[in-house]
Amino acid sequence: MTTSCARLRWSSIAPPGADANKLGNTALNDIIIGIDLGTTNSEVAVVQEGRPRIIEVDGSNILPSMVGLADDGALLVGQAARNQYTLYPERTVRSVKRSMGEDLRLPMGDQAYTPQEISALILGRLKKAAEVYLGHSVSKAVITVPAYFSDAQRQATRDAGGLANLEVARIINEPTAAALAYEADHKEAKNILVYDLGGGTFDVSVVRLNQEVTEVLASHGNNHLGGDDFDAKLVEHVTAHLKESKGIDLSDERAAMARIVRACEAAKIALSDAPFARIEEAYLLEQNGEPVHLSLELDRNDYEEMITPYIDETLEAAHIALKGAGLAVTDIQEVLLVGGATRTPLIQQRLENELGMQPRSEMDPELCVAAGAAIQAAVISGQQVSGVLVDVTPYTFGTSAWADLNGEAYPYTYVPLIRKNTPIPVTKSDAFETMRDGQPAIDVKVYQGEDPDALNNTEIGSFRIEGLSDVPAGNVIVTTFALDVNGILHVSSREKRTGLEKQITIDNATARFEEKELDAARERLSALIEGETEDATPEAGEGAQARALIDKAERLMESANPEDKEDLVDLVESVRDALAEGNTDKTERAVAELSDLIYYLES
Repeated sequence: MTTSCARLRWSSIAPPGADANKLGNTALNDIIIGIDLGTTNSEVAVVQEGRPRIIEVDGSNILPSMVGLADDGALLVGQAARNQYTLYPERTVRSVKRSMGEDLRLPMGDQAYTPQEISALILGRLKKAAEVYLGHSVSKAVITVPAYFSDAQRQATRDAGGLANLEVARIINEPTAAALAYEADHKEAKNILVYDLGGGTFDVSVVRLNQEVTEVLASHGNNHLGGDDFDAKLVEHVTAHLKESKGIDLSDERAAMARIVRACEAAKIALSDAPFARIEEAYLLEQNGEPVHLSLELDRNDYEEMITPYIDETLEAAHIALKGAGLAVTDIQEVLLVGGATRTPLIQQRLENELGMQPRSEMDPELCVAAGAAIQAAVISGQQVSGVLVDVTPYTFGTSAWADLNGEAYPYTYVPLIRKNTPIPVTKSDAFETMRDGQPAIDVKVYQGEDPDALNNTEIGSFRIEGLSDVPAGNVIVTTFALDVNGILHVSSREKRTGLEKQITIDNATARFEEKELDAARERLSALIEGETEDATPEAGEGAQARALIDKAERLMESANPEDKEDLVDLVESVRDALAEGNTDKTERAVAELSDLIYYLES
């Protein structure tokens, strides 16, 4: 989008099939399920046909880790308990995982229960769902726990399994399970940083992975930090708005607060994919005989400002874990995202900036630990296991805007909306602003590629919106990219205040540029030669192109692996030597080789 300014922010495991009995050659009594017993949510999975499958519980892949009693004393587990929590917290237990290993009882209604007993009720619900799905009884499970869990906490987890009539075949660390889910087919040793931000807890672990052993080298975190805290910030924002605009204090209005909490959670989720979210709640309560309605738009920028202190804390924890493992950032080969709160775009952006690599997020962050537990369970029972199969986009898609690039304002700064390795189908939106008062039109350009300079990427489409409102600069334009499983990309831009919209559909966006890509890349590079004019000599243009390539190669060296870095150094020296000799043929060959390598590294 070349005439607007970006408001720069950042925004699965295959569901079980209908045929639930394809268990390969494994005997029924050898089936071991994998369970992620989480602080906020829990999941259960099993390996079928060599791959982990998440089992639905009450129609969902996740079961809220909550237990409660209804008005009539009936047991509520999961979503039903969650539904009543805000209204009846005295009859509901949540976040029991934080109490595991402690000698205490948790009140629930007129009775009190140990943490093991409450956890057993959750495990029993997961066990029952697995038995319904598989069509036979289940007696064994692998259960995950945080890496920092003590012996007492691990034993309490085993006890909970026993109370649920489950033999705990093994307790494994959650970061280990996540690494197994992502790297079931790994061949080479590597160091991985697992960033796990769930609903109620946060921990970051440094994991060393090789073919024989997966070892947690160090962990750090906060047992009272998670997505719930993000929700609380939004609730605080909404209640302050109501107090300021309507003079209402809702702190004692239990039913109204329950609705606001739910609405804020939904808005938080929406802001992961869109720049704005609106909370609309009619008839929250009555004031002086008149109904009070809530209508408030939330801006992703404002939301990210609210949660920035929390994210700062998690990044500090990451460096503490690295220090504890005796490793530097450059020793980490991959960053894995675990936990639903990692869908927050700012988290992914900050991690990429801090660690110099794009975190892997092709798996559902809420389900990968359960998938890893199922993989470990299958290994114990002697099954052959393959990696988790997901459909992802192999390319990044985005647009361009006026923004800072290398410390300077630049009109073609690349603004990615859909990042490579994102599971598809996917829809992402971002907001942009016009730069001039009364700006009548904008040009929206669609690019495929990874370079921060949009002109170094491949333009795959464009369109123009005319007839924009005659308003001051800052007119908001919302641009949406939607990529389906067939590689068809739908791009639209909409003037927020009027709804004026234009769109384009790009067929086979993920495959159409596989041929002649090197020639196209060279042409793009040639077009970028600094100071090139129609009167410039071929030799002058060649020299400028060579210097531009050298600059790009030197930037790539910072993130390249040792082998690629060595190749870059060698080719840069070849280009410099050819330029110094004034040998045109030699320079052309060296530039072509360096251009090919740069293209390979950026693909």
